[in-house]
Amino acid sequence: MKINQRHDWPLTAEEAVIIQQELASEVITSDQLTTVQYVAGVDVGFTESGTITRAAVAVLSFPHLQLQEYALAYRPTTFPYVPGFLSFREVPAVLEALEKLSITPDLILCDGQGIAHPRKFGIACHLGVLTNIPTIGVAKSLLVGKHSELPEQSTAWQPLIYRGETIGAVLRTRSGVKPVYVSSGHRVSLTTAIDYVLRCTTKYRLPETTRWADKLASNRGSILEDILKIKP
Repeated sequence: MKINQRHDWPLTAEEAVIIQQELASEVITSDQLTTVQYVAGVDVGFTESGTITRAAVAVLSFPHLQLQEYALAYRPTTFPYVPGFLSFREVPAVLEALEKLSITPDLILCDGQGIAHPRKFGIACHLGVLTNIPTIGVAKSLLVGKHSELPEQSTAWQPLIYRGETIGAVLRTRSGVKPVYVSSGHRVSLTTAIDYVLRCTTKYRLPETTRWADKLASNRGSILEDILKIKP
C-alpha cells in the first residue's frame, strides 16, 4: 500500500503539538467503513538500547482471525518517549511496514490511544489520518479521563469521560481480567469500535490483532512456527 506523507517528523514536543492540533480537525469519529475482510494490528518494539525502532503489522482475515500477511520495518528512533506523543516515536516505522503489504487492511487496531488523548489525537488518530484507513485505539492503560466502576463480567464497559465529554470506553474483554481502553481513531464510531474489539478478541485479554503484532514486534514466542502455517 502507498502512504501519502503529510508532514516531516519533528524532533521536539513543541513541534509535535502543532502537528497534532492541525491534524486533529481531520479526525472522523463516525462510521465510514466498507465491508471488513481484513483487520490489522500494529505494534512497535525497540532494539539496540532503544536506538532502533522495530515496527510490525499483522493482517488477519475477518471474522476468522487467521494470519494472512505480515511486515516488519526497522528505522532509527528519532523521538524520545514522552506520554501523549507516542505516534511521533512509533508511526514513522509503522508506515514503512504498512508500505510493504500487498493486502490493504480494511481496519487497523492500534496498541495505543485514539481520541482518548489530551489533544484528541493519539496514535490511532494519527495513523488513520495519514493512511485514510479506519482505525481504533486499544490501549492497555489509561492516559486521560475517568470512568465509573466496571463490572467484572466480559463485554462490560463504561464511558470514559474527559472534560465533560465521552472520549472512549473502558472495556472488559474477558471476565476477571484488567480492562482495555477503547477509543475512535479515524472513521470509526465508539460503538462500532467496541464491537470490533470484542469480535477480534478470543480467549485472551487483548485482540488477536494486537497479540500477533506484539509477537512480531518483540520477536518472541513460537512466531516463526506460526508464520510457516500461512497458506501461500
